[in-house]
Amino acid sequence: MTSSKQLKLSQLYHHHQTWLYHWLQKKLGGSDHAADIAHDTWLRLFLMENLPPDEISRQYLVKIAKGLIIDRYRRFCVEQAYLQTLQDYPALEAPSAEQQYLIIETLLQLDLALSKLPVAVKQAFLLHRLEGKTYKQIAEMLNISVSSVEKYIARALLSCILAIQNE
Repeated sequence: MTSSKQLKLSQLYHHHQTWLYHWLQKKLGGSDHAADIAHDTWLRLFLMENLPPDEISRQYLVKIAKGLIIDRYRRFCVEQAYLQTLQDYPALEAPSAEQQYLIIETLLQLDLALSKLPVAVKQAFLLHRLEGKTYKQIAEMLNISVSSVEKYIARALLSCILAIQNE
């Protein structure tokens, strides 16, 4: 890190760290999560090649923090859904803690891959894979052709496969 970047980062931290922490406390309703997100926000800023100009530094910090909040919320939702599913299995069939971690990480990768797709593509894929709907039923529900459903599902499946392979 260059000395000018180090100085600018130090100045940004000095001027905005208390403000960011308090802003996060209001948003999240607690100090534990606010401290974690604030730390991760500063870490992201530290890892960036170019720091934001002074006049938009707060907006930039908010943008980073909001992205981190969304990531945490998404992870929390995936973990809760998975843990709820685990409760349906007897203890002998339940995966180990390591297996649970790997499964949650894989689910998060899939969720991220699907979130990057157009809404109709994601919706068609989830209707087919999670709800067991036929291509014809999906076509009627989304008011599209069966051919489009086939293409959407293939596109989503390819996106999921690539996400898992690129881990």
